[in-house]
Amino acid sequence: MAPSTPVRTVVVLAGGISHERDVSLRSGRQVADRLQEHGISVTLRDPDASLLAFLADTRPDVVWPALHGASGEDGALRGLLEFIGIPFVGSTSGSARLAWDKPTAKVLVSRAGVPTPLSIALSRDTFRELGAKSVLDSLANGLPVPLVVKPAQGGSAQGVTLVDDRDDLPRAMVDAYTYCDVAIVEHRVVGSEIAISVIDTGDGPVALPAVEIKPLSGVYSFEAKYNAGETRFYTPARLSDEVSEAAAEVALLAHRALGLRHISRVDLIVDAGGIPWFLEANVLPGLTETSLLPLALEAAGHDIGWVYSALAEAAIRDSK
Repeated sequence: MAPSTPVRTVVVLAGGISHERDVSLRSGRQVADRLQEHGISVTLRDPDASLLAFLADTRPDVVWPALHGASGEDGALRGLLEFIGIPFVGSTSGSARLAWDKPTAKVLVSRAGVPTPLSIALSRDTFRELGAKSVLDSLANGLPVPLVVKPAQGGSAQGVTLVDDRDDLPRAMVDAYTYCDVAIVEHRVVGSEIAISVIDTGDGPVALPAVEIKPLSGVYSFEAKYNAGETRFYTPARLSDEVSEAAAEVALLAHRALGLRHISRVDLIVDAGGIPWFLEANVLPGLTETSLLPLALEAAGHDIGWVYSALAEAAIRDSK
């Protein structure tokens, strides 16, 4: 166990201007409540034009970015915190940028030996210059249905479409481009969808029990993620010990390949043969009352407030 580094004051950043503002506010409130239960003084605030001056004046022990979407996950805010010397929970700015861009993350994780579904990233400009029909016709043989189309950046399943009929692909591309100028067209591996959270409070990254995701509608949409009762979660996932261990190893490999720290969540599909396929990694997993990381912590027997406090302590140690 790493030596304790007392944390007295934490600023939790929540809200922001992304499509995931409401989710961020819920995550931030949960983090603040859990830290306060452990005697830490917490300020919960929305980032705005006065934030950097506020941090410079108050110099909190730790900042906890609970900002989903670009404002908290693309590395920019983290870079500013590094620049002004404020410790923060989560991955560094450089690693956050790598994970935020899904095509980049897929390349790096695949180089570490992890299977990831065949895919192609297509910019909106490519469609305009080469013609949508020409591009989609070229994909027909190399990427047969079923497919998934999603923005190359972003989270919470926004802009994600499952495609079972190729005639639905143009509409799916339009939906993805609503959220990002680059879309991923990816072969959809059929199997069990699981999420494995990774935490590191100072003794190295540890994979938590896998959470199996079974949306009642069949699609893990934004609504299914954040509306209670619309998805069944199995923790630990209904996998054999052998497959569970393999999935945990894949999550740790992805975490390390992207250089992540403190906290992450790796999303996987386990196919009928028991092979875990990497989909994406999240540097800021949801921390709401229906989110997967808190479920995994409870399944592992951890006190959530203690873990959050330990992560804040790790942020101080890693800043030195």
